[in-house]
Amino acid sequence: MKIGFSAEKYIEEQSKYIRERISHASGERLYLEFGGKLVHDKHAARVLPGFDENAKVKLLQRLKDEAEIIICIYAGDITTSKTRHDFGITYDLEVLRLIDNFRRYDLQINSVVVTRYEDAPAVNMFINKLERRGIRTYKHFFTKGYPTDVDTIVSDEGYGANSYIEVTKPLVVVTGPGGGSGKLATCLSQLYHDYRRGIRANYAKFETFPIWNLPLKHPVNIAYEAATADLKDVNQIDSYHLEAYGVPAVNYNRDMEVFPVVRRIIEKITGEALYQSPTDMGVNRAGFGITDDEVCREAACQEIIRRYLIAKVDYKKGKISESSLERSELLMKEVGMEVEDRPVVLPAREYAEQKRECDSRYENVVVMAMEMPDGKIITGRSSRRMVAAAAVLLNSIKYLAGLPDGMLLITKQVFDAMQKMKDEVLRSDRSSLTCEEVLIALTVSGTQNPAAEYAARKLAELRGCKAHCTAILSDQDEQVLQSLGIDVTCDPEYVTTNLYTN
Repeated sequence: MKIGFSAEKYIEEQSKYIRERISHASGERLYLEFGGKLVHDKHAARVLPGFDENAKVKLLQRLKDEAEIIICIYAGDITTSKTRHDFGITYDLEVLRLIDNFRRYDLQINSVVVTRYEDAPAVNMFINKLERRGIRTYKHFFTKGYPTDVDTIVSDEGYGANSYIEVTKPLVVVTGPGGGSGKLATCLSQLYHDYRRGIRANYAKFETFPIWNLPLKHPVNIAYEAATADLKDVNQIDSYHLEAYGVPAVNYNRDMEVFPVVRRIIEKITGEALYQSPTDMGVNRAGFGITDDEVCREAACQEIIRRYLIAKVDYKKGKISESSLERSELLMKEVGMEVEDRPVVLPAREYAEQKRECDSRYENVVVMAMEMPDGKIITGRSSRRMVAAAAVLLNSIKYLAGLPDGMLLITKQVFDAMQKMKDEVLRSDRSSLTCEEVLIALTVSGTQNPAAEYAARKLAELRGCKAHCTAILSDQDEQVLQSLGIDVTCDPEYVTTNLYTN
């Protein structure tokens, strides 16, 4: 596990720069749009080894007395059940998780805004759920006149048609579960309403990717494109910044396309020319935290492969378009990588093929391979006892504990009792134990077997390990592996031809 990024240096640089931006802001309030994930930014942690996935929220904690948070979610992401891959949960559930996490850090939640609101049952149910739990919720609609008619946008028909979000703190953080959540529109709408009320306010953007002072084709920046392939984000040289300052900087197409409009809107609202380029709007010091460029390049290439494998599964499930899948593949080719360059892919596939060739009973065998912290590849296969993911977990912790591969951590009696419960009481379609069930059985066995208890303590050492399965995991198994911090990918194949149980 090589380190290529200094989390301490990054937090120091970023907090210093934000404070400067707040102190230099000409106004009583700063709306700070947070791009990317504010909590558990696992993408940043994967492409910048050493990055603290909670660095942003820890930074905000230093400013908690001055800050409050608005969370935006696009109504369309609710109706389509858009998913956050890191946790396997939909964006509406991610909003609930964000609220809980912010509260743990003692940060004030102002409200949730449903942007580009549409009168749909799922959207209304989400709003009702929040309001009945005491969370203020606002509906913002598509802005009339956007993007060309600035006079209409900055009027009572445009931003004025949105409800004003009552805020009191000098720093208002505007975030969301992912890209396209409507954060920018919410910031500008608030800016308009503040000036109508005689309150001087300003706008800035907290951004991590793309990293403006890395080369355009640096793998870390290309990994950002891979992460947003469904949004069709493309990195570009910021021509406005180059023209204004003679310094090349990297930005991306959505910011570049919208900048002329945003600049005109801000000027019309405030009467000032605040920014010369999209890069000017950003607060991004991530590039200064890189301590080993080669380590970060390698990690980013692995992330690009990972994103392609995820895209193949999402396409199989009907979640993304063919163009998004093709874009993911092109980005992987751009950095000169193949799927097989992910170290756990070939061992999983080769072991599965080996089992099929030696015995026809293994025709539908599923195999998972996992890379240990020392580089050793451990495999596990599906059986009538357990799924492949559960098998590889047991084999991996036995390896880490230095126990013999043939040692049984879970007794036959425990297996039989649990499978009988699934078959005869719960009437489950499958008797093979899932990851969660095997971990429960391991815990129970640990009360009688010291080896099982010792091995179970090694589960924490699997955090950050890569794994690959030759078939699509069930949602339950995928969630357990993600909770353990295992970076897992799959081949786009279902275990059976059944439609419902898959």
